[in-house]
Amino acid sequence: MAVNAKKIAVYALVVFALYVIITDPAKAADYVQIGFEGISDAAKAIGDFMTWIVDGAKN
Repeated sequence: MAVNAKKIAVYALVVFALYVIITDPAKAADYVQIGFEGISDAAKAIGDFMTWIVDGAKN
């Protein structure tokens, strides 16, 4: 039963994404850019944290 719910959720998400892309491509591009900026910021924060740990966790 849970597998069916997961399949339905994924299908609904794909349909919604296609709808947004078709109806407003510029807005869809903005969403993708925001997502990639978020991933980039998260990766930079992890890198800064790891550098801080390697440096002995000093301010």
